[in-house]
Amino acid sequence: MPLDLTENEIQRYSRNILLPEVGGTGQVRLREASVLIVGAGGLGSPVACYLAAAGVGRIGIVDHDRVELSNLQRQILHATDRVGMSKVASARHMLKALNPDIKIETHETRLTPANASDILAGYDLVCDGCDNFETRYLVNEICVAQRKTLISAAVLRFDGQLSTFHPHKGGPCYECLFPRVDGTPNAASCGEAGIFGAVTGVLGTLQATEALKELLKLGESLAGRLLLWNALETRFTTITIDRDPACPVCGGQERYESPRD
Repeated sequence: MPLDLTENEIQRYSRNILLPEVGGTGQVRLREASVLIVGAGGLGSPVACYLAAAGVGRIGIVDHDRVELSNLQRQILHATDRVGMSKVASARHMLKALNPDIKIETHETRLTPANASDILAGYDLVCDGCDNFETRYLVNEICVAQRKTLISAAVLRFDGQLSTFHPHKGGPCYECLFPRVDGTPNAASCGEAGIFGAVTGVLGTLQATEALKELLKLGESLAGRLLLWNALETRFTTITIDRDPACPVCGGQERYESPRD
């Protein structure tokens, strides 16, 4: 991979490039990479900001909502003067101000079985920070079918969880962890149960970190592990996730590459 970084890129990303594990080669890899972020809310906000700041060359954002005043307690992509604006337009405004050299693609729509496959197909990796199980299961199904790495995070009240899923490289998929029984499970939303705003920042930043690690092929993947964080106790817990050979989504998919290939 040619190290054809411009002087502006060398200055902007100098603290990345100084890391031996990244260097110029890794920075070019980030520039050539693409990530789709599902949801421009509490989780998608820090994910998008840190991926843009790191120099991921093409970032897609899917969201059908508009900015509301109640979002601003945690959704740092948005601002008071953009209340009423579509979230994807607001996100684009923020991210282009942060890093004008990258490409931001907006999808102002709800992901459905009719459009999800086409939207996800255009990206190397998917970060899911949506707020409902129906979309999470759909994103997982498409990622499994397209052999894409999925990094999924969720938050509620004072708690958060995070994992990486790539059954095509070994390990479980999202449905192995949360199998559907008698339909899609229900869970309280932030609007119903509340959310401590900074919790979304912690989990979203961890989610961005795992995405960058996957793109750069660094460190140990979270695949096969679930990271749990309780803010009130300031406690991280990691549990092992086993693949379900009878999983209706990934049970028949064979591994064809190692987690760091």
